Amino acid sequence: MCGIVGYIGKKDSKRILLDGLKELEYRGYDSAGIAVLQGDNFSSFKATGKLINLEEKTKDFVTDKFSIGIGHTRWATHGKPTELNAHPHAGENSYVVHNGIIENYAELKKELLEDGVHFLSQTDTEVIVHQFEKNLKTSISAFEAFKITIEQLHGAYAILLVTKGEKETIFFAKNGSPMLMGIDSDNEKYFASSDTPLIGHCSDINYFEDGDYGYVSPDALVIFSQKNLQKEPVFTKLSTNKLSAQKDGYRFFMEKEIYEQHDVITDTLLGRLSEERVIFEEIESSLFDGINEIKLCACGTSYHSALTATYLFERYSKVKTSIEVASEFRYREPIMNKDTLFVVISQSGETADTLETLKMAKKAGLKTLVICNVDNSSMVRLADACILTRAGVEKGVASTKAFATQVTVFWMMSLYLAELKSSMAKEEIQKQIALIREIPASVRVSDAMHEHIKRLSKRYLHGHGFFFIGRDVFYPLALEGALKLKEISYLHAEGYPSGEMKHGPIALADPELFTIALLPEHKLYEKAKSNVEELSARDATICAISPLEFDKADDLIPINRCKDYMLEFFEMMVVVQILSLEISIRLGNDVDMPRNLAKSVTVE
Repeated sequence: MCGIVGYIGKKDSKRILLDGLKELEYRGYDSAGIAVLQGDNFSSFKATGKLINLEEKTKDFVTDKFSIGIGHTRWATHGKPTELNAHPHAGENSYVVHNGIIENYAELKKELLEDGVHFLSQTDTEVIVHQFEKNLKTSISAFEAFKITIEQLHGAYAILLVTKGEKETIFFAKNGSPMLMGIDSDNEKYFASSDTPLIGHCSDINYFEDGDYGYVSPDALVIFSQKNLQKEPVFTKLSTNKLSAQKDGYRFFMEKEIYEQHDVITDTLLGRLSEERVIFEEIESSLFDGINEIKLCACGTSYHSALTATYLFERYSKVKTSIEVASEFRYREPIMNKDTLFVVISQSGETADTLETLKMAKKAGLKTLVICNVDNSSMVRLADACILTRAGVEKGVASTKAFATQVTVFWMMSLYLAELKSSMAKEEIQKQIALIREIPASVRVSDAMHEHIKRLSKRYLHGHGFFFIGRDVFYPLALEGALKLKEISYLHAEGYPSGEMKHGPIALADPELFTIALLPEHKLYEKAKSNVEELSARDATICAISPLEFDKADDLIPINRCKDYMLEFFEMMVVVQILSLEISIRLGNDVDMPRNLAKSVTVE
């Protein structure tokens, strides 16, 4: 959520800022803005809604000489999504953009109001610029005022600030929210929340660490650490491959990403499978020495992939496994034993609640592992070890291929551990590896299947809700199916273990309750079928997803006959993704950017 860009140089800063913000659209936003300082004059533009609204406002604005500029896409946290609440926020002579949460903003705002400062917005961010200008009045330099301001802030932040008194300088600070800086061949400087906006502009980038602050000018780059010690930047080469942002003929990025699952899972498997074993060259087997338990911690879709992993680790690896919702785990004073491997899962590697649990585990002395899609993200840099999912850029807010690649990694990891723990015979591991190689074929979308779901979807646009039900690993898939539907269609949907229907939820059963029943041939089919029959007897409308015919179903979405329940899992995963997609499209929703949601949630 929320995106930051910044630029200092002689190029077309307006275009650089707007193009950079466009590359960050996938993070989710409800307003956007830029501020540019050319000479002694500030120009600032804000707009709610899509970036095209901001581009329209800036169409007559020209930047054809040296300037410094900052930009931001905002997802509302404090204050509604209005132009006044959009960034950049202004003081008398300064502008600021900020990602994160200033936890003590109310206290600082109260003092500033008592000093006669007038606030225009409801945001916590506006406090930063006014606090800076207050400190500027008693400081020997703008940088000292900025340093003092940062010391007075509590919370998570990535900040860029520009002020008229230093018209060739951008001040920056990073703590808990991602931010990096790049340079080009002309030694001009660029800032962004992720590396995507910098591709094509910069050759080298520096990732700021928590607590870093400083400033840049045309001939200076000054960085201080959290301990106020000056440090040198550590530049790494930036990829020159511009990641595709085109839909390639698909109606939505989400649709494209569902179809890409065949390719990205192939990438996920690349170099990690021999005929006899799973190979993770990026981790040392010693990571699991002395480990008697695995604790998985995640949010949202990543939580569902992790819940799937609990079945696989205990079934194949024979390792005690537990799972935690990151936002709850942070605050419940958990007992953390050093014989536990702490595994965090995140598509972005920046999910605030999950990142904080990782910091807790590190502080408690646990070994840590991150399953992530973004190299050099905060979690990747903090954890002891990392396995990248290789899903590529996922533009749609509702995750699809990230979930698929996470589950793929967990299946492989369960076999990797099974070999280490000698919990499975070699022959059985080899059989499982052969099955894993079939995942890409299992997620390939056929025209006939998609067309069938598209036609079927028109029957499921009303009613008072959906139950997605399944047993074993199909329970977390039911949770994920329900989440996908509610995210993009705004229809009420819940995921349940099939066996729990009789313990209360079945009271809701009637013809207007739509039940999406996951009925795999190879895992508890008769049990799950019996649970669905209970709902059918109460006249609930049943849509079965199964390789087998089911006479009690009002509708059937058939999948291919598979050799194993895990391949059925992946086939059903694609079905629930497409079903959610087609229902949402029929309802006229923006599938890629559903209301109230963001791609990368970097606040708690």
